[in-house]
Amino acid sequence: MKNGLSVVALVGIAASLSTTSCKQTDTVAIGDTLTTNPTGTPTIRTQTLLTGYEIIWGMDFLPNGNLIFGEKRGRIYQRTGETVTQLTGLPTDINTTSQGGLLDIRVHPNYAANGWVYASYAATVSGTTNTSLKLIRFKINGTALTDVQSIFQAAPTNQWKGHYGSRIEFDRNGLLYLSIGEGGPSTYGGASSPNKNAQNVQTEWGKVHRMTDTGAVPADNPVLPGNTAATTVYSYGHRNPQGLILNPTTGDLWESEHSAKGGDELNIVQKGKNYGWPLVSSGVNYDGTTISASPTMAGVESPLFTWTPSIGPCGLAFITSDSFKSWKGNLLVGGLALTYLSRLELNGNQVVRESKLLEGNRVRNVKQAPDGSIYVSVEGPGRIIRLSAD
Repeated sequence: MKNGLSVVALVGIAASLSTTSCKQTDTVAIGDTLTTNPTGTPTIRTQTLLTGYEIIWGMDFLPNGNLIFGEKRGRIYQRTGETVTQLTGLPTDINTTSQGGLLDIRVHPNYAANGWVYASYAATVSGTTNTSLKLIRFKINGTALTDVQSIFQAAPTNQWKGHYGSRIEFDRNGLLYLSIGEGGPSTYGGASSPNKNAQNVQTEWGKVHRMTDTGAVPADNPVLPGNTAATTVYSYGHRNPQGLILNPTTGDLWESEHSAKGGDELNIVQKGKNYGWPLVSSGVNYDGTTISASPTMAGVESPLFTWTPSIGPCGLAFITSDSFKSWKGNLLVGGLALTYLSRLELNGNQVVRESKLLEGNRVRNVKQAPDGSIYVSVEGPGRIIRLSAD
């Protein structure tokens, strides 16, 4: 493990944003210093906690502060102090082809009482070359995973082994949310798309699911059009949702997802609502063809905010620590395509300004630690950078 420490003083510059475009202002990399530091703006210290890993997709914290993190290639670790230990006992059906592998990791909010940790991954299914998306839970005993249980699995219909989405979150009532991308044969937007999984409420793909912590369907889940009973599907019309976080102030569930070329979205997930993919988007297809004549459509929820060009949003975290001063209440969004950590200033549910942090790094995930610092997973090589504030 290699460690590094630097100090970054950050400055705020006023800028206005619409909900369909964003004007970047602060451009700050590790080690940079901006000379002006207005009252209330934190001084940020950056420290590389670990490096030399493959893609670190999921990470979370145990109540004692230990970090649990996984590599996409199908390895899971626990960091205790300065010591990192690989844990054994992951399932053997993890499929790492293309965008697959070991994906998100989430510690149960009542871990101290029940000891459960959750993980999602792309799964190989016997008898087919397609892949599934599986949600498991397990306990940790020393350096081994025990009591491994599969509590949810999507149908094995992902032919191109991409767009798994896959973030895990809990609400204030202890219900579990799992985002899943569209999967299917391909990705293409528009009414003629060959992949309408996200609009098909009878398939698991392209949805945000809501379930109990054992995988059961909550009694108040929506009965969606065409269904006769509630399922785990809570919202639909999602393309590739790789960010999911509970707003600590309102209790609302915020979600970010990749669109095609432009039009990446930030949404508030609402019960039974349709978020439009592949029928509507403010972006275009990769070949430049139009997805929809208008970015809005009757019966479809419009996003709070979009990025054009695409940022490739991956991972979300609200800043709640007082040590971050004027940044408290901001939303952090990882960027894969535009390679920076986005800091969004909010006025209620409106994004009023965006700033760049850690520019030049593919940000795979971002989490606030129990001590209030921010842990950022970046790629090339896989490493975790800690941001703390004075």
